[in-house]
Amino acid sequence: MNDWFITKAGAGSGPVRIFCFPHAGGSPRVFLDWQAALAEDAEILAVCRPGREHRAAEPAPTIEEYVAGAAAAIIAVTEADNRPCYLFGHSLGALVAFEVCRSLAARGLPHHFVASGCSAPCLLPSQRVRDIAGLAGQEFAEAIGFFGGLSPEVIADAEMRELLLPGVIADFRLAVGYRYLAAEPLAVPATLVTGKDDPHVRSAHTKPWAREFLSPPQQHWVPGGHFYFDRDPALITGILAGIVRADQHVELI
Repeated sequence: MNDWFITKAGAGSGPVRIFCFPHAGGSPRVFLDWQAALAEDAEILAVCRPGREHRAAEPAPTIEEYVAGAAAAIIAVTEADNRPCYLFGHSLGALVAFEVCRSLAARGLPHHFVASGCSAPCLLPSQRVRDIAGLAGQEFAEAIGFFGGLSPEVIADAEMRELLLPGVIADFRLAVGYRYLAAEPLAVPATLVTGKDDPHVRSAHTKPWAREFLSPPQQHWVPGGHFYFDRDPALITGILAGIVRADQHVELI
């Protein structure tokens, strides 16, 4: 398998692939736990950027390098056996996946784009993310507690902060390097998934996504906050499975 991706051992090869991009500081391995729920519907390929997991020795990329590298890797894997590909990303991962989607569109890829917990690209990076990216140490940890990704115990523990924060800080700094450029709407079906209690992404932040696609994205508001799937992964795996099954039904017809 390409260095850009990790998969669940023994997952086999589903009829389609879902390439999953993690949030800032998130491990791509989280997505591997979703494979069982997708069963025979799809194979999950979790995207691992340079500087993470088995690629820890590599220098972290700029956001442009991240997008270009991931897009090239997806093209290489997809063209090897022509299995349909889908893109999913959460938060920062959704922003990266969107730019990858733009890169792939000329090739008729992907089959579907799913953005989770992410404001429209034209609104990013948000002022909150810009402000947080300039912090360090406990101040940074307390600030990102707003999103709900770190427990109060972790925020208060200096050793845990030293272990966990460098990757999150690097990703926040990567995020503030993003510069949105307007382009023609994409002829790609899109779906948005947002936690009803997400303090960072509200309805006004998701509406401008519509300008990025020829057809308005489907919008799902699910129970929970920014990391709604931590407590109930079925909230997102059910949506992903439904998208794939609907596409397969159309192709069979």
